[in-house]
Amino acid sequence: MDDLLIRSRRAVLPDGERPAAVSVRDGRITAISPYPAGGPAADAVDLGDVALLPGLVDTHVHVNEPGRTEWEGFATATRAAAAGGVTALIDMPLNALPPTVDPPALAAKRAAAEGACAVDVGFWGGAVPGNLAALRPLHDLGVFGFKCFTSDSGVPEFPPLSAAEMRAAFEEIAGFGGLVIVHAEEPAELSPPAGGGYAEFLASRPPSAERLAVERVVRLAEETGVRAHILHLSAADCLDVLAKARSDGLPVTAETCPHYLALSAEEAAVTAFKCCPPIRGTANRELLWQALADGVISCVVTDHSPCTPELKRGDFATAWGGISSLQLGLPVVWTAARERGHGLHAVVRWMSEAPAALAAVPGKGGIAVGNDADLVAFAPDETFTVDPAALHHRHPVTPYAGRTLTGAVQATWLRGEPAGRGRLLHREPR
Repeated sequence: MDDLLIRSRRAVLPDGERPAAVSVRDGRITAISPYPAGGPAADAVDLGDVALLPGLVDTHVHVNEPGRTEWEGFATATRAAAAGGVTALIDMPLNALPPTVDPPALAAKRAAAEGACAVDVGFWGGAVPGNLAALRPLHDLGVFGFKCFTSDSGVPEFPPLSAAEMRAAFEEIAGFGGLVIVHAEEPAELSPPAGGGYAEFLASRPPSAERLAVERVVRLAEETGVRAHILHLSAADCLDVLAKARSDGLPVTAETCPHYLALSAEEAAVTAFKCCPPIRGTANRELLWQALADGVISCVVTDHSPCTPELKRGDFATAWGGISSLQLGLPVVWTAARERGHGLHAVVRWMSEAPAALAAVPGKGGIAVGNDADLVAFAPDETFTVDPAALHHRHPVTPYAGRTLTGAVQATWLRGEPAGRGRLLHREPR
């Protein structure tokens, strides 16, 4: 007898959306049967017309613990993730103290996370000046790849790589078959904002900064053979560079984020909208949607980057840049996607399948026999108004406050049980 059977007339499977019954035993999916069949189970749930999705995989999350736990933490971040249908996340190496740039720092991260997570959590390593010798040991310890910056990261303990340091890191990571993920903004193109308004902030980080940095990453990927991934792409000016890299067969991929797909510069009135790279104009946003449809951008992940409310005060020149959206990413993207004619299968591909494949997260990314039974009951037609007080991340600061969204997460299962007992993840060898 199976432990759990979940039926839905709208199960989103790797080959499309259809009625199905999903059987679960010992935390894994054992069978997928035609609806409403399925073998005997200790517990059975029929969702009817509520959709059954695989758990989302968010490969871009700043948890900030240890060291800046007043900004966020594993308990609060993973509760928000579970409420938003995210069953696995990978924590970024910076904003915590110490940053994850050597084995002792990784051990500190894992110690802070152990027993505190409502969903599964893995870790990125960092590539910074002076830690070249630590990259292979971190890889051997199971980090999913290495983040680096081409420009100032915003925190002094995680400096950017120079051109020579970046080449050396790419060569080292290519040597052991690793993945490098890049915050790509060219520092020479950035400037202090000329004033405190959004227009001045936007002008201080022009599309050319992203394009030049993306071009540099593509050149280095071609020359070193490293697998490279562009983080939080906001500038549509980069899309032709990425499309050519793809057509040339280079191992370069890119992601974008819910805020770049749902928000626009024209509506950015409060500092909750501030992030780096910035939210750009409406026409730019629609080009990002087209790039998703075309496969030029493969992933949509949150870049959940919280801070204390005090750091979000002031104006656009002084406020911390970062948007918290772990709990809201799925309905934000679904609301905008359905308006543009995209179905749930596309959203699952962008937010579960592709991120899991990018980072080789074991057992995640789709409703398939043998995978972890990470499942989400999602009511695709239900609407709600975002109330910051209902958010689970540590500080209820969000640019989506008061916005009406479509699509509500009704339940999240982690390995066939209600989410709440997450495990620490290690990279799956390729």
